[in-house]
Parts: sequence; structure tokens; C-alpha cells
Amino acid sequence: MKLIIQIPCYNEADTLEMALNDLPTELEGIDEIEYLIINDGSRDMTEEVARQWGVHHIVNFSQNKGLARGFMAGLDGCLRNGADIIVNTDADNQYNAEDIQALIQPILDGEADMVIGARPIDETEHFSKLKKILQHFGSWAVRRASNTNIPDAPSGFRAMTREAAMHINVVNDYTYTLETIVQAGREKIAITSVPIRTNPELRPSRLFRGMWSYVKKSIVIILRAYMMYKPLKCFTYLSVPPVAVGLAIGMRFLYFLVTDGGGGHIQSLILACTLIIIGFLTFMIGLVSDLMASNRRILTDTQYHVRRMEYEAIEERLRLEQERVELTEGAIKRSV
Repeated sequence: MKLIIQIPCYNEADTLEMALNDLPTELEGIDEIEYLIINDGSRDMTEEVARQWGVHHIVNFSQNKGLARGFMAGLDGCLRNGADIIVNTDADNQYNAEDIQALIQPILDGEADMVIGARPIDETEHFSKLKKILQHFGSWAVRRASNTNIPDAPSGFRAMTREAAMHINVVNDYTYTLETIVQAGREKIAITSVPIRTNPELRPSRLFRGMWSYVKKSIVIILRAYMMYKPLKCFTYLSVPPVAVGLAIGMRFLYFLVTDGGGGHIQSLILACTLIIIGFLTFMIGLVSDLMASNRRILTDTQYHVRRMEYEAIEERLRLEQERVELTEGAIKRSV
């Protein structure tokens, strides 16, 4: 069983070594542990720090592409290097690395394919009261959109199996944390969470410039993911208000039509028809989007099988190379 711990990095030279030093070198149920760094266009000494420390794999971007794309590149690198389990953590040493054993235990026990580390949000001192409220609200919204029970959706401390990683496909450029949970719920990936500990804050988050910026972007991601994976339900909800209001106004027009001939109320009839048409068109958009979502599921399944064949071919090539090396070494020993 091979575990690869990946760390997305953007100008993390000051904290990366501290985070790497805390990572485990052995875990129960794991035969081999390797480390992978995603250098997301860093302008400092991040790559040099990683190489000097002895990181096994480094994925380099020539310019900053964002956390989401870095996360996906890291998954690809881990899968190409034969990871059976992938753990994602942060370079600012936010998460307690001693909890990695607890994080992967549900996977080792066969209970889940994806595990999210739930931070003690209410007990975290450097979180403001507003941030705690927004964290809880965001997690609630993700639970509603994904039909999961994850208490800390924005947590980046997570583990997943090889199979789960091959199903993941993040399309937004901002962050992977929320969309992957919605996708896991939609794709019926077994997902759970475990309580984890956090370390004192070393620096402010670089993911967002301010709290309201984070809130706006998170809302957009949640709504977009909800519309992508549950379009018919989403657009049906959106179609109900205009249809309901239009019917109510239409009933009002009929009342006046019966009582006084409807004179002077033709505007109500026009408004009612307009609202009903808007609601009907919104519902039709939902039907079309649902058909597109069905095609997306087919494409996702095709992508999964393509990835599986590609990674299996890489594993087979590495296995054959290893066998060739062992045969060569054996022949040398015999000749000596």
C-alpha cells in the first residue's frame, strides 16, 4: 500500500520545511510513503527548499494557475507514481500531520473512498466570529448541495483512494474543496469526515484577499456546482416563483373579469402571461441542462476509463523496468 502526500505551494519557502518536517515517515497499514510538491509558479525558493529536503516528486508550473488546477495536477502526479492513497495538506503547516493516520484509517478499513479532516472551527482562536459563522454556513450549503454530512467543507486536509481520485474533475479555477465534495456526493463516492487538530496560524491565507471576497467566490462555486450536478432540481425551484406569481395575478384578472368585465386590468393579464412564460422557459432550461448533465456523466465515465488505462499502462511499464533492473542485477551477481 503506497501513500503519497501532496502539498500545493505558492511562495511557501518560509513554512514549507516546517510542514515537511512534521510529515510522518511511517504509518500503520502503509508500506511506502512518498511526498509530492505542486510548485504553482512560486517566485521564491520553494522549489529549492523542497529539493534540498528530499521531496520525491515535484510538479512545476511556470506561472501561478490557482489552487484548483494545482490540486488536480497533484492528483495526476500521484496517480502516475502509483499512489494507492493520496493525502492533501497545506504548506503553511495549518493541519496537524499526526492526524494523517486518523485521516486514512476509514480508507484502510474499507469504510470510505474520500475522507475530509474536520477542523475544530469553534475552538480555533485565529478564526474571527464572522469567519466561524460563514464556515458553518458554507459547510451547511455544501451538505445541502451534495447530500453528504461533511461538517467542514472548506478543509483542505483530506485523503482519497486511487479510484476516487480518478473520478475527480474540478472545473473551477478558484478552489477544489467545495466542488469535490459536491461531485463526490453526486457520483456516489463513499465520503466521510474525521476530527483533526490544527496548528497555530503562521501567516494569513493567500486564497482570498478578504472575507467577503471568499464568501462571494464560495457562493458562486456552490451554485455553479449545484446547477452542474442537479440542474433539473435547481431550475425547477427557480421556475416556481414566477409561475406562482403569474397564476396568482391571472386568478386576480379572472376575478375582475367575472365581476366587472375585466376592464382596466389588461396589464395584469399581460404580466401574468409574461411571468408564466418566464417560469416555463426556466423549467425548459432545466430539462435541457439535465440532458447535458446526462452527457456529462457519460463523458466523466469515459474520462475515468481513459485515466485508468493510462495509469495502468504507466504502472505496467514501471513494473517491467523494475523487473529488468532486478534481472540485470541478478546476472551481474551471478557473473561475479
